[in-house]
Amino acid sequence: PGGEGGGLTASALSMERIQSLTDLADLEAAYSRLCEEEKVVQEELDALLEQQSTVENKMVALHRMGPNLQLIEGDAQQLAGMITFTCNLAENVSSKVRQLDLAKNRLYQAIQRADDILDLKFCMDGVQTALRNEDYEQAAAHIHRYLSLDKSVIELSRQGKEGGIIDANLKLLQEAEQRLKTIVTGKFDTAMKQGDLPQVERFFKIFPLLGLHEEGLSKFSEYLCKQVANKAEENLQLVMGTDMSDRRAAVIFADTLTLLFEGIARIVETHQPIVETYYGLGRLYTLIKHLQVECDRQVEKVVDKFIKERDYHRQFQQVQNSMMRSSSAEKIEPRELDPILTEVTLMNARSELYLRFIKRRIISDFEVGDSMASEEVKQEHQKYLDKLLNNCLLSRTMQELIGYYITMEEYFMRETVNKAVAMDSYEKGQLTSSMVDDVFYIVKKCIGRALSSSSIDCLCAMINHSTTELESDFREVLYNKLKQGFPATTFQDFQRGVTSAVNIMHSSLQQGKFDTKGIESTDEAKQSFLVTLNNVEVCSENIMTLKKTLESDCSKLLSQGFGGEQAQAKIDSCLSDMAAVSNKFRDLLQEGLNELNSTAIKPQVKPWINLFLSVSHNIEEEEFSDYEANDPWVQQFIVNLEQQMTEFKAGLSPVIYDTLTGLMTSLIAIELEKVLLKSTFSRLGGLQFDKELRSLIAYLTTVTTWTIRDKFARLSQMATILNLERVTEILDYWGPNSGPLTWRLTPAEVRQVLALRIDFRSEDIKRLRL
Repeated sequence: PGGEGGGLTASALSMERIQSLTDLADLEAAYSRLCEEEKVVQEELDALLEQQSTVENKMVALHRMGPNLQLIEGDAQQLAGMITFTCNLAENVSSKVRQLDLAKNRLYQAIQRADDILDLKFCMDGVQTALRNEDYEQAAAHIHRYLSLDKSVIELSRQGKEGGIIDANLKLLQEAEQRLKTIVTGKFDTAMKQGDLPQVERFFKIFPLLGLHEEGLSKFSEYLCKQVANKAEENLQLVMGTDMSDRRAAVIFADTLTLLFEGIARIVETHQPIVETYYGLGRLYTLIKHLQVECDRQVEKVVDKFIKERDYHRQFQQVQNSMMRSSSAEKIEPRELDPILTEVTLMNARSELYLRFIKRRIISDFEVGDSMASEEVKQEHQKYLDKLLNNCLLSRTMQELIGYYITMEEYFMRETVNKAVAMDSYEKGQLTSSMVDDVFYIVKKCIGRALSSSSIDCLCAMINHSTTELESDFREVLYNKLKQGFPATTFQDFQRGVTSAVNIMHSSLQQGKFDTKGIESTDEAKQSFLVTLNNVEVCSENIMTLKKTLESDCSKLLSQGFGGEQAQAKIDSCLSDMAAVSNKFRDLLQEGLNELNSTAIKPQVKPWINLFLSVSHNIEEEEFSDYEANDPWVQQFIVNLEQQMTEFKAGLSPVIYDTLTGLMTSLIAIELEKVLLKSTFSRLGGLQFDKELRSLIAYLTTVTTWTIRDKFARLSQMATILNLERVTEILDYWGPNSGPLTWRLTPAEVRQVLALRIDFRSEDIKRLRL
């Protein structure tokens, strides 16, 4: 009833809402909503009924699993009991193991303590016996063993029953230690004074056993430095007694430095194993640091002697004065500098080689010793190395010498180049004059000498000076020669050329650089111009060859470890400047060729081409046949060109001649097009021009490697137009019908050429749609 009541209540509420409705539309809407709700409820009931069999199957399965779950529960409880038992057992065993481990450690400590007490007694007895027998190595070994004992264990032992005995032993050992240190130091000093190397090395090996690493290395370094100083003094005395006619007299100071460096290198190589074995890794730096101080002292002596004997500073001062003064009277002779410059570069090369050896040895020693060190320690060691190599007196002295050398080498190069220019000569049959080979021999010599110094900064400085010398001074010489121009054919042009030459010579005399021998004859002036063109071309090629050679040489130098981090960038910058200078010589060559083309070729070629206008191309059959038998223009034009170019072919290099021929070809194409547009043609006249053009192109193709057809493309297309039978035939070649042909003529130019045909009507030409 309660259930029914609940249903009635819900129904009554629903019915109330329904009964309150009076509108038919609202009643229909309510009815539709009730129908939809009924449908949804029906679907849910159907779904639940469909799942009935599945639910029943799962319930059956659960009933079947009941007994198994009871078995699993029992097994799980049994397993938990076993795990608990095992855990308790393991905890008990672990506790016993910890107790055993503690007992073992205490046992070891007791044994160690007993051993240390025994060692202490053994060391005391041993050191006393060894000192009585003067067996200092054995005594040092006992002291070393004593110093290696665990101080905390000894302190504990002193607190035991035998503390008094241990204190007595310790006191005796400390006294023996001090006594042995005094004996070893004294014996070492005595051996050092006597120069007894075996005894020196004997006691040197004892120092580290007594904990005196720094003192041992310092004293041993002092001994080695005395050896170095004595040998260096002996070598310097030999230098002073050397006969100047001796084969090595010119480089005797470089040889002396070499002997010094070789001696120190030999000492390092010989004693490095001893230092590493007895003093440990990373100690070689200390030894080399002391040796370098002595090396600096001896280098200073040798260099001071070199400066005095070779008069180095005075010669440098003379060079400076000579570079500032223009008068030649007080200038120092360049060849006087040659030997001293060679010796300075050799001295620097030996120094660089020695410093590279030292750097390699120290780095190797640090790397092994710092294998487990922190990054801060490694960086600190690198700072030590850089300071030693860069701040040592040897490096500073050589930098000073090289600084003077660069100025003197620059002077040597400049003055010798000026001499080569002043003594320039030309032999018949040669394409170039003597100064080109001479100048590049000098430049290569100066750069090669700088390269032999093994100093990247020195090399870069000399490359830059050489580049400046070639670009400014030497190029200016060639430019002035070309500026005089090629001798002209007319009186007015000749007069202009002479005036220009006189102005150039006057300017040269004022500068005091070059002598002139008066105005040359026309033939000589022509030859001079052509030779200068060849000189310019060879200079450009020589500079690029020099650049490639230097790239290879510098690569070898850098691969050997010379130069710093920026060395490659410095060299690349210098060599790129050299390539730029080569291009400037090429530009000068082009200027000269343009001058030759406009002065010598154009005035001749233009009148020959203008003769085309005197030959009528408005011809009939009879005249066409006569032209075929007796060519009126082109054959004579080719003969004239052949005669003119023969002179240039003999006097110019193949490359320049080929370029000049290319310029001439362009000139012919331009000028011939001009005269063509001033002519008139018949149909046969157009055919005649086509034959003439083909003959000309065939000849020019044989005398140059340049592409001729491209230059004559416009003329060839004009010849094609002049050969048309009718105006509209052009449409067969124009626009979409052109095929592979690319027209170089504009529509306006095509109409202009068509108008040259007297038999074509202007109305027909205008009507063309191009």
